Amino acid sequence: MSKNPDRRELYPRREFREREFLEPKPIGKQCNNLCPLFKCAKGAQVLSTKVVKGYTQKVAMCRLTGDQCIGYQCQFAYCERKALLPNGICAFAVKFKDSDEFFSELDKEELGVGSSGKFVRKIGRRDLFIE
Repeated sequence: MSKNPDRRELYPRREFREREFLEPKPIGKQCNNLCPLFKCAKGAQVLSTKVVKGYTQKVAMCRLTGDQCIGYQCQFAYCERKALLPNGICAFAVKFKDSDEFFSELDKEELGVGSSGKFVRKIGRRDLFIE
């Protein structure tokens, strides 16, 4: 056996533990290319600072084009948690309807007596079947 301890014990991978606590940072409903979950499939995204009128700003730069990152419009852009929708909206920023509304609508709509025979046979409700 070697005297040196295993490298995995010396250098545990911290990045997996840190990713669990990352929160999305959308701007309104739009996905933000400075969000910690926004990634480039080619690994070309670099965060840097830019001085504008005496103030420093964080800017996402693209190494492929040498220009600023265009965000969701880039073909290599993706979200780690798969929350980037095709139109650039972050799925975490969208508020979905409650499921209670769905069930209340189902209760309102009942199968009528005039349902077709095939449909009634498929769902197995023989009490609704009228010839």
